Amino acid sequence: MRRTIVRRTAVAASAVSLALLVGACGSSDKPAADSSSEGKEKGKENAPAGKVLTKAELDKLMLVDADLKGHKVTNASEADLASVKAATTDKAECKPLLDAMTLQSGGKPAATSVRKIMAMPTKPAENASPEEKAKAGLSALGATITSDVLGSYEGKGAQEALAELSAAGKACTGGFTMIVGSDKTKIKKVEPATFSGGDEAVAFTLTLDAEGATNATHVVASRKGSTLATLFAMSLAGKAEQPKAVADAQLGKLG
Repeated sequence: MRRTIVRRTAVAASAVSLALLVGACGSSDKPAADSSSEGKEKGKENAPAGKVLTKAELDKLMLVDADLKGHKVTNASEADLASVKAATTDKAECKPLLDAMTLQSGGKPAATSVRKIMAMPTKPAENASPEEKAKAGLSALGATITSDVLGSYEGKGAQEALAELSAAGKACTGGFTMIVGSDKTKIKKVEPATFSGGDEAVAFTLTLDAEGATNATHVVASRKGSTLATLFAMSLAGKAEQPKAVADAQLGKLG
């Protein structure tokens, strides 16, 4: 895979770094939260319906490793968050979809919290052959990575943000272009998908053109009270799976 393809695909996929893909198993980064069973128990508090939450309160409701078997949860870095601020689109009506793809909660949230979640591939056996290890490495590149954004809103802000995302999915079926500096990534089409959970939810499958390679990505958003969970899933190998397990687990923590 050429470096430019990896770079541009990563930009189009919410600035998830290749380092996370290949290094998450042995990452020395600080965990997003306590991933022990004790940490899981502490994270069971639910979001009070209708209450506007602070970032600290949203952080407590975020997933940790212990909440989702076979996944690695990490914080979004400052570089991740800074790199997506410059992202724009050629169609204003598609901006809610762009926000979902770039680590943002739509509308005007009072507070947000962001995590990146990787479905961990099976490690090769210690006595695996070089071919088996190489195959495992390619499998790691195909793992689905999901950005998970929680946003808390005042009044009907969460409902309005979800409605705007739903409207964008319907208005942008013919696609749009993501622009980051001189890089342009074409989203060829946006199709409705099925997901249910929370008080209300919407889901879409977005097909990206990454220098001729077709990438299937997914947006899932669900509201629980005044909190909106927005997920975007991608794979550098091309076809991501809808992050249903991640979405269900996150909604479980929201109550």
